[in-house]
Amino acid sequence: MVMTLVAATYTVALRYTRTVETELYFSTTAVCITEVIKLFLSVGILAKETGSLARLITSLKENVFGSPKELLKLSVPSLVYALQNNMAFVALSNLDAAVYQVTYQLKIPCTALCTVLMLNRTLSKLQWFSVFMLCGGVTLVQWKPAQATKVQVEQNPWLGFGAIAVAVLCSGFAGVYFEKVLKSSDTSLWVRNIQMYLSGIVVTLFGVYMSDGAQVLEKGFFYGYTYYVWFVIFLASVGGLYTSVVVKYTDNIMKGFSAAAAIVLSTVASVILFGLQITVTFSLGALLVCISIYLYGLPRQDTTKIQPAETKSSKERLATV
Repeated sequence: MVMTLVAATYTVALRYTRTVETELYFSTTAVCITEVIKLFLSVGILAKETGSLARLITSLKENVFGSPKELLKLSVPSLVYALQNNMAFVALSNLDAAVYQVTYQLKIPCTALCTVLMLNRTLSKLQWFSVFMLCGGVTLVQWKPAQATKVQVEQNPWLGFGAIAVAVLCSGFAGVYFEKVLKSSDTSLWVRNIQMYLSGIVVTLFGVYMSDGAQVLEKGFFYGYTYYVWFVIFLASVGGLYTSVVVKYTDNIMKGFSAAAAIVLSTVASVILFGLQITVTFSLGALLVCISIYLYGLPRQDTTKIQPAETKSSKERLATV
């Protein structure tokens, strides 16, 4: 519930900063600062968890600076997420927004599939049904009627669909990979976060250089930053930390359901703040999202640990009730 509220507030606040502010800030720098703040927050929480400065330093030496293999392991999701973001840009450059919104929702069943194959977990038929119902509900919530627009650049639909496929696979794989790393050892969640955010800072700094390097040098790293922008960055930081807690103690599929609920809440907020009109498709989509969340939560199972490998084949796990 907390994650849903934070995500919904973040979406509305982000839209405000990107549509109302006169001096538009660089989104790449905001993402980078978010990673830095998450790193410092994780170090602070780890300090409280260890209980003393000496134990904190020892933990950082052993698990972070003294474990290059573990750092490399946690750099994988950062790199995959970076690839996902780039593929989303390519897809939006070659597909209509409505087509992109619909096809990108395939990340929901893709995440479920990765959960089954990578974590040796089974989903009941009811849960699979709720996953696809959620996919349809989010599609309807975000649906916007196609409009005749003049495209200024040449588009390649095949390239767009290829990029969507890569982005969907990246989304499912990276999330479940991180979940597997979290649950396959007793290493502290906050140590894992520190390992991932260190590589995340490197990746996002590279993104700043590639996307806005010249403008950042000319106008400054914090150009266009206001109190509202810092509020958005704070929400993104808290949301990122809370997401890792959700993944640790539930699973990535539940994270997807929470994100879907956040989409509904943020759209309702947009009605009040931005004058957005509620449509029949949105109402139907919101109803499907609510029903799917309820249905997915009916079969109770322990998702806090990785299930041991069984003799069942992947095909059998996919069909298990």
